[in-house]
Amino acid sequence: MRLTSKGRYAVSAMVDLNKQQNDGPVTLAAISERQFISLSYLEQLFRRLRENGLVRSVRGPSGGYLLAKDAVDISIADIIRAVNEPVRTTMCENGVRGCHRGNRCDTHQLWESLGQHIYRFLDAVSLAKVCERDVFLDRIDLGDVDAYMPVSRTMPDSAVKIEAVS
Repeated sequence: MRLTSKGRYAVSAMVDLNKQQNDGPVTLAAISERQFISLSYLEQLFRRLRENGLVRSVRGPSGGYLLAKDAVDISIADIIRAVNEPVRTTMCENGVRGCHRGNRCDTHQLWESLGQHIYRFLDAVSLAKVCERDVFLDRIDLGDVDAYMPVSRTMPDSAVKIEAVS
């Protein structure tokens, strides 16, 4: 699995923002100092977070950022998607490039399904849960699996059942 610093930093910054916003808007400089993330990098991340409706900016001398929604209504997957950071479990692009000579490798479906399961988990974990340090597998209610299934899915021949109609 590959999740680069962009997704990890965005989640860390949002956790920091949620913890600190009770005292009013939080500056990116303050988040940068606490989280050891470059200010210019945070500016890029927060532009995307703002464009995706996860944070809002407050102008003025005591300005900064606040969450645009309650932390319980922001999933970790929302944050990762907002900063355009896909969780990639395959080396393939568009389901083919990166596999074996233009054909899907034998393990492609395994890794693709794992990626869908990761997003299912990240969608089920709220920012509030992370801030409360309450992310335990036995306490996470995973969403309906159908929401994560590809639109067109081929079934193996052994799974096809033909019934006669009389």
